[in-house]
This record gives sequence, C-alpha cells and structure tokens, in this order.
Amino acid sequence: MPLKIVRNDITKMHTQAIVNTANEQVAVGPGCDKAVYDAAGFEELFAYRKEKVGVVPEGEVFITPGFGLKAKYIIHAVSPLYKDGNQGEEEKLRLCYRRSLELARKNAIRSVAFPLIATGSYGYPKEEGMRIAVDEINAFLLQNRMQIYIVVFDEKATMLGRSIYPDLEEYIDRRYEEETEIRGILANRFEAMHLGKAERNCFCESIEAFEEAHDSKLEERLRHLSDTFSEYLLYLIEEKEMDSVDVYKRAIVDKKTFSKLKNDSHYHPNKLTALCLCVGAKLNLDETKDLLARAGYALSPCDKTDIIFSYFIENEIYDMIELDIQLEEHGERCIIS
Repeated sequence: MPLKIVRNDITKMHTQAIVNTANEQVAVGPGCDKAVYDAAGFEELFAYRKEKVGVVPEGEVFITPGFGLKAKYIIHAVSPLYKDGNQGEEEKLRLCYRRSLELARKNAIRSVAFPLIATGSYGYPKEEGMRIAVDEINAFLLQNRMQIYIVVFDEKATMLGRSIYPDLEEYIDRRYEEETEIRGILANRFEAMHLGKAERNCFCESIEAFEEAHDSKLEERLRHLSDTFSEYLLYLIEEKEMDSVDVYKRAIVDKKTFSKLKNDSHYHPNKLTALCLCVGAKLNLDETKDLLARAGYALSPCDKTDIIFSYFIENEIYDMIELDIQLEEHGERCIIS
C-alpha cells in the first residue's frame, strides 16, 4: 500500500525520511517541531538550521540530516499559520506537501512519513488538513513510486483510541453473537413452523421491514417518503442547521463528489462514501439506516466495516481519521488511504 495512515510517534518511524512542521524563523515551535528537534539532537539540528538554512518563508521546504533519528533525512515544511482560511493558507499547505514530496523524489528517498502538517499548534482544521494531505499525496503517487505514511499522534487521538479499543472489540463480538443467536432462534422457529426456503425469506424480509418501519420517526418518514438519497441528506443537513462545506470536509469527501449530490437528486455515491457522509452530517443510527436505504444500502451485522461505522455513529464519535485507523487496525479496507 503506497499510502497508509498510522498512529505512531513520527520520530520513531523507520522510514528514510520524516517530514517536520517547521518554523519560518530560525526558531523551534511547539508540538511536532520541538519533538523532532529533541529526538534528533536539539543542539546539533538547531546549529545546522542556523548556519546552513536560515529564514525560510511559509510553503517552502528544506532538508537536513536526521542526526539521532532512525530516519536518514528530515524534510522541514514551513507551515502556514491558520487564521481564517482566507489568507492563502490552503495553497501554502498544499505547497508544503508538493514540495516535500518533490524534495524526497530528488533525493531518491523511497519512504517518507508525514505528520498532519499545520493541524497542531498552527491551528489548521484537522479534517480539512487530512483531505488536503490525501489529495496531494495521491496526485503525487499517480506518477511516482514511494511508500508514504501519514502519522497521527496527538493527545486526542491517543485518548480516544484507548477509550474505544475495549468497547469496540466488545461491540464487534456482541454484534456477531447477536446475529448468530438470532439466526439460531429463527432456524428453530422455522423448523417448528415447517417453513420452506421461500417462506423463510419472506418471513425474514417481513421482520426487517417491521424493524425498519419502527427505527425512525414516523412523521419524518411520511414527510420525506419519496426523497432520494441526496434530497434526504440535504434535508437532514438543513434541519440540523449545518454548513454543507463543513459536512463534506468532516466526511473527508471531495468537493466534486458532493457537488454531484447537490446538482443531481438521483446521484447515489458508493456505500463507503455514503457512510462517510453519515458521519460528516453527524447522523444518529436511525437516520443513518434511513438515509442508506434510499441508496439501496443497509448496515450488515456480519460486516466489520459496517459494525465499526455503526459503533462510531451510535456513540456519536464523528471522527473520520480515528475511524479509518480503527478499520486499518481491524484488518478492513481503509477509506482515506
């Protein structure tokens, strides 16, 4: 896999190079910058920056030896300070990724680890920062071969990971057990009722229809009975007084896909994109099931990806980066990478 998202300390990555969120001035900033200097050898790295590099403007990059790190090189990307999103921050952040990747290519680097540049002390919104990172890295990988990691390591992610690991494992096991138990009960009842295969299927469909009919508010269903997937999604966004841009950014769905949804009421995204949009719109489990059904999808109690999404939605954890890491760590296909 040429792009992979991992939870780790970037200073401990066994890659040829790591990328550092660097300061414009000859100074060391908090967060990633300070951690990299400390791990590499503060005095040695700082002296190199002062004597051989100097001041570097936002959006530019430079390379130094890795000194005490496992990585041979450190690529320093001078990160933009996020103000309001209207001061050219996005273009500067994109340049940080493009120029870092180009510098790695020129130095024949075969593997590189990125932090989520500028999303820490520099204030760039995390979901938007991830979307930009994936955009730029995927564009680079279309024409180049390189193993690239995005390393997520912050207090929020670590605490969240610790808090949901045991619960998530239990949730997955419980869903499988419940499904197995239900199947066993139904099988016994089918035998007692002497139902054939066609009758059993009909009986199961009736149960599913009954559950679906009672999962959502009746009044809401009646008002929006004929809504398509996109119409109902836009209705829910409006009802929750959300901004559409915030929704697709939180879902880490590209603007082009969301524009298709807005402009074509009959457009259906693939199931994974639909699930991401449910997270982006902060839907509850009933709303998620209802919305998915309008595109012909359903949450399966036997599919780990569906169960993990269900767990996050049911527990109101609307964090696509953390969700993607959990998919990876449970052996499922990642969404972002």
